[in-house]
Amino acid sequence: MGFYSVRRFENSDANEVSELIIKTLRTTNIKDYSTEYIENDVKRFIPKGVIERAGWTHFYVVCDKACIVGCGAIGSYWGKEDESSLFNIFVLPEYQGKGVGRMIMETLENDEYFLRAKRVEIPASITACEFYKKMGYTYKNGIDVVDEEQLFRLEKFR
Repeated sequence: MGFYSVRRFENSDANEVSELIIKTLRTTNIKDYSTEYIENDVKRFIPKGVIERAGWTHFYVVCDKACIVGCGAIGSYWGKEDESSLFNIFVLPEYQGKGVGRMIMETLENDEYFLRAKRVEIPASITACEFYKKMGYTYKNGIDVVDEEQLFRLEKFR
């Protein structure tokens, strides 16, 4: 594993983070979703959408030197003090399996939104579900099928 650094997202990162997310969706997530589904997601992750998301979450990036190779965010679950949600956890395809995702998860699980929460939820893609399960998350209410958004709802209690 290379030496990676983690820092908070800055608005100047928006273009690079948008490109990272879109590349990952089109390269990795496409294996589990239709092109139409992926391209609908792509629209949400234009730079403006990334900046908006960062405005109401604690958004982090993982860097390999000057290059952003992963990202992830944590925020309140529907405004609740004792519940939080993880969002937008993506790792560039060429960095997957090299510890970047784990580094993002460890960062998010040390964030104040995680530490104050009794329960943390992840709207997990089919693609990432097994990874989150390895990180200790389980199916919410035991429901192990995707919902109407084609996502698994996973959770961890603290």
